[in-house]
Amino acid sequence: MALPEILQNLELPIIGAPMFIVSGPELVIAQCKVGIVGSFPALNARPADQLEVWIRRIKKELAEYQRANPDKKIAPFAVNQICHMSNTRLQEDMETCVREQVPIIITSLRPPKIIIDAVHSYGGIVLHDVINIRHTKKALSEGADGIIAVCAGAGGHAGLLSPFALVPEIRAIHKGPLMCSGSISTGGCVLAVQAMGADLAYMGTRFLASKEANAPDAYKQMIVDSAGADIIYSSLFTGIHGNYLKGSVRAAGLDPDNLPSADKSDMNFGGGASAKAWKDIWGSGQGVGSIHSAPSVAEIVDDLKAEYASAKKRLTI
Repeated sequence: MALPEILQNLELPIIGAPMFIVSGPELVIAQCKVGIVGSFPALNARPADQLEVWIRRIKKELAEYQRANPDKKIAPFAVNQICHMSNTRLQEDMETCVREQVPIIITSLRPPKIIIDAVHSYGGIVLHDVINIRHTKKALSEGADGIIAVCAGAGGHAGLLSPFALVPEIRAIHKGPLMCSGSISTGGCVLAVQAMGADLAYMGTRFLASKEANAPDAYKQMIVDSAGADIIYSSLFTGIHGNYLKGSVRAAGLDPDNLPSADKSDMNFGGGASAKAWKDIWGSGQGVGSIHSAPSVAEIVDDLKAEYASAKKRLTI
């Protein structure tokens, strides 16, 4: 099955993953301008009335840029909705997204049919992130248009399955849009994702270390200085297992090699520590070892294009 039209006109087959706190209008606009899908969590816009402001700013700046550059491929943007009982803003935020006709909604944790129907009412599409085949079947039964396989090594909340296991399993039951996440930091990795059967790479950490990302300089520097061995997988900080930088855990006064677990119903920082999840505890994928600088989004995508072309060439020799 061909990709929906909205995902066809890209410079590279990449969706910039939504990163809590880090992804804002500046990052999203920069990603869309260079031809990859930009996204942000609705909860990043605070207070809630800022969500409409952000969406309208993104739409306005991208439209103006397209008019000034009619030959450029300008990618669509997406808003991520956390579908969990702890998200008291979900209904209000979705009303804003429907009113503003956000082209792509990314749903996490649950794929509520009411949200999917609302997005379909104006012609938008819904992509749902999953960590296993059971979640995939549930999302498809609710009417999700595409599936995001959040595999081992992905930044933030992530599963344990290898992409070589999960992507083929999903592809066997789903012929529509399929994205893959997990340790993707180079253009060669993007090509590998396609070779496995996915349509697009879902890439977050590589853009965390960019000029446009809303992250402290110390966070960006830790990304540059870290390698895969510096990532820890824990449920403590939100109640759901995810990947984090060991250095940030130590800085919060905790031992990254001896962390307790937390219940997934909490969805907040556990363990009685003073640090706040996602603010002082920094998420990261295992692909950090391939990141050696924190340039602009445009420069990152230029590098990814060159790496993607080089990887293709290697396969044809």
